[in-house]
Amino acid sequence: MKKLILAFCLFLVPFTLYAQEKNDPNAYTGTDSERIAQAVAASAEAGGVVRIPARIPDAASDRTFWLIDSAILLPANTTLILENCTIKLSDASRDNFIRSANCGLGISHIEPIENVHVIGVGHAELVGADHPRATGDSGKTLGERTYGTDAGKEGESQLGDWRNIGVLFAYVEHFSVRGLTIRNPHCWAMSFERCAFGQIREITFLAQENRQIDGQRVRILNQDGLDLRKGCHDIMIDTIMGCTGDDTVALTAIGTEIRPDGMIARTEVSGNRSDGRENDIWNVTVRNVMSHSTGGHQIVRLLNASGIRIHHVTVDGVVDTSPEDGIRDRATIRIGDSNPAWGGVTPLGDTYGIIVTNVTSRSKAAVLIAGSLADSILSNILNLNPDCEAVTYESGKENVKNVQVP
Repeated sequence: MKKLILAFCLFLVPFTLYAQEKNDPNAYTGTDSERIAQAVAASAEAGGVVRIPARIPDAASDRTFWLIDSAILLPANTTLILENCTIKLSDASRDNFIRSANCGLGISHIEPIENVHVIGVGHAELVGADHPRATGDSGKTLGERTYGTDAGKEGESQLGDWRNIGVLFAYVEHFSVRGLTIRNPHCWAMSFERCAFGQIREITFLAQENRQIDGQRVRILNQDGLDLRKGCHDIMIDTIMGCTGDDTVALTAIGTEIRPDGMIARTEVSGNRSDGRENDIWNVTVRNVMSHSTGGHQIVRLLNASGIRIHHVTVDGVVDTSPEDGIRDRATIRIGDSNPAWGGVTPLGDTYGIIVTNVTSRSKAAVLIAGSLADSILSNILNLNPDCEAVTYESGKENVKNVQVP
């Protein structure tokens, strides 16, 4: 019997090592992007798990970091583990770091998928290119307001778009992303469109809005940290740190035309399919945010327009970490917007059920109500700026109804 067990164990060990090897891109040949894609393709035989450790130096390069030309595409039922590794975008890339595989160029109708997870173990870092081909959102022209080596190149889009986003999920349910550091993203570091039942935890952002490239100071716009877009619900955001060029955490639900998915020159890879309530953002918790905006924007922003609602959102525990002698953020928490470009102040009842508590601010405004707000609670606001009240009513108190304030 003992001999039988020993023989079984000897058989099992090489099989286990082989299974682990198949889902590690170090086991393959080709470019770094090709090697990672092969590991993802083989992951189904390893329980849907892809493991990316540090790159092992080889004859092609002595690099220990991965240099990718295109996005890592994650299909349904996949867990990507980044284990003490760095993944960097190459100067040839005009694509995301990571994207759910159900969306992208040529996919005009995104089909929902589920069970997609990205887990950082140890120090797992995603780093932008040395010379990004494009930066900013679809409202920015390359070379005019935001940096991009594709500026003026024939045949290349001259606007930013969803390919500039770092981690992009669309129509994904039961997902998680945790344990990552994202440095110098080309636009928003992370964006989730029409995603649900997810957790985003333990994320560090490092972005400055301005960078030195080849000895020149250049501007890279729209460096939000984490954005939830239209249709997101039942999501937990917990423990967000660092600094961002733009808003650190933003829940933005703004109506657009009904259009196919996957279009270039759009900030969202998914287009509106209707004007219904499925476009709302609801049942979201944001907690333990310790950050500031180096561009002087907001730390947490809630923005809805065009009849889309944001409701049942809790923001608990936001610490403004901006230096005392540096740029102060416009607001630690900003709710709504009076700017006509965003549709102006939303009707009362479109933004409701908001709980904001345990906020420490040194911004120009602690809680800025720039749109409308109803049936909400604002409490425990520690305002370290003597030049403003804890709550600022930019749009006027007539746009606020049944809101408990300090």
